[in-house]
Amino acid sequence: MASTSQAPRTSQSAAADIPGWLLSFAAGYVDVVGFAALFGLFTAHVTGNFIMIGVQLIGASEGLLTKLLALPTFVLAVGCTRLLETALRRRELPVIAVLFFLEGALLAAFMVAGLVASPMSDPSAPLVVLCGLLGVAAMGVQNAMSRTILSDAGPTTIMTGNTTQIVIDAVDLPRATPEARAAIRRRMGKMLPAVIGFALGAIIGAFAFKLGSFWSVLLPTVLLLGLAVRLRRETQPS
Repeated sequence: MASTSQAPRTSQSAAADIPGWLLSFAAGYVDVVGFAALFGLFTAHVTGNFIMIGVQLIGASEGLLTKLLALPTFVLAVGCTRLLETALRRRELPVIAVLFFLEGALLAAFMVAGLVASPMSDPSAPLVVLCGLLGVAAMGVQNAMSRTILSDAGPTTIMTGNTTQIVIDAVDLPRATPEARAAIRRRMGKMLPAVIGFALGAIIGAFAFKLGSFWSVLLPTVLLLGLAVRLRRETQPS
């Protein structure tokens, strides 16, 4: 009798089935927790920290050190993620599962550091700074993945480009050719859920943080680690 067991999929084929809105939800959630807890720090929309730095340079300097360190930390996280992805491919290891595990582990460390540092009264305290940079590093991993192995899912951490494209597509759709309409609908079907997921993540994350402080980070942590475990079981090295 022929075996009915299903052959494991490659990481690349599994990537197509990962819902981008779920990652956007996690990014919006973590971003709002970082902003609320860490004196206005953006962990996902990391370049937004330039605005906060500018504001603080002409006023109070609350949390300035963490914001100054956020960009180099983000750059380092993205660069290391790319190097790790390349090394995993070379060794034929499950790329996406490992990277999701890394992001989940960084979020777990972000949560623990936040719990230990609470209540946060000194924005320049070493543990407070470390907490913020761990959150930035976790989102750096996700940002890197959205440009490489998860590029088909589109941006999942910054919604400005997605929102702009949705509006442009909505304007173009009534006048588009049948072929162009199909492409527009596919694109909107990917970007609109991502924007909604990010918004829901931000709203739910804000209420969760108000209720549970840094324990609230447990939700996106479990989400990412759960994805890692599922993908590890379903995929073969790619």
